[in-house]
Amino acid sequence: ARRAAEDRVLDAIAGEGAREQTREMFRRKLTSGELDDTEIELEVQDQSSPFSGMEIPGLPPGQGGLAIDLGSIFGKGFSDRKVRKSMTVAQSYDVLVSEEGDRLLDDEVIAKQALRAVEEDGIVFLDEIDKVTARSETRGADVSREGVQRDLLPLIEGTTVSTRHGPVKTDHILFIASGAFHVAKPSDLLPELQGRLPIRVSLRALTEQDFVRILTETDNALTRQYSALMATEDVDVSFSDDGIASLARIAAEVNQSVEDIGARRLYTVLERVFEDLSFAAPDQPGSSVVVDARFVEEHLGELMKGSDMSRYIL
Repeated sequence: ARRAAEDRVLDAIAGEGAREQTREMFRRKLTSGELDDTEIELEVQDQSSPFSGMEIPGLPPGQGGLAIDLGSIFGKGFSDRKVRKSMTVAQSYDVLVSEEGDRLLDDEVIAKQALRAVEEDGIVFLDEIDKVTARSETRGADVSREGVQRDLLPLIEGTTVSTRHGPVKTDHILFIASGAFHVAKPSDLLPELQGRLPIRVSLRALTEQDFVRILTETDNALTRQYSALMATEDVDVSFSDDGIASLARIAAEVNQSVEDIGARRLYTVLERVFEDLSFAAPDQPGSSVVVDARFVEEHLGELMKGSDMSRYIL
């Protein structure tokens, strides 16, 4: 692909009818980087979508592509258009190498390998499976939930699903279902579906130490997010170790007392802690705030003492 890209650049610089000696001279200059700033004109594929200006009724402007990928429906017929663009030699490499690399790929072979990988090594994760359980006290209103479960049965048991790239057999795909099951129970699922999911694993609730690790070790921890958010108002926010420990302790206590929603509890706890600061931040540019145990206690202590847990319920 890189050799083919070099040939296209040489054609643009020296001309397609140039002698071999001339091409080799320019190739050496090209390899050494002497021509990186040279402006050339190339014919490349048009990357713009002809459907980019189309809007889907009922969706906000600019979000039409979220509903239907029209380009994938009509295939590559619309992507073969060529346009002439001016760019430097250095800029042209990424574009040309990408185009030449695509030409070397056999789409049919790739599709077959992808289908085989899905059938033999695929994993499907069914989250919130407890939301489709039919509860005994409201049996009459749960017909649609049972319908969802019955639709899942053939997929989990093994069937053939038609896709744009070909049929996919689900016989050897690993299905993993998860749910909180605070209100419903696994036994509320259809017996047939329970039989298709024979292995059950119960996960322990998050502890106070787990919350500390979530607030300190994750790449997009809420502590970093709130620090960056307050920085937009020119307010410097930092978290002390005892402040993080207090946040973790309160989140664990509320989960035990009200409803265990896991790490999502941290969203409501931190939102309550920063409620006053978020409102006053535009009027305090250049200030610094340290979120320590005392700061957390001032904003959450009274609520905890009064057991007013409703403020934390999503």
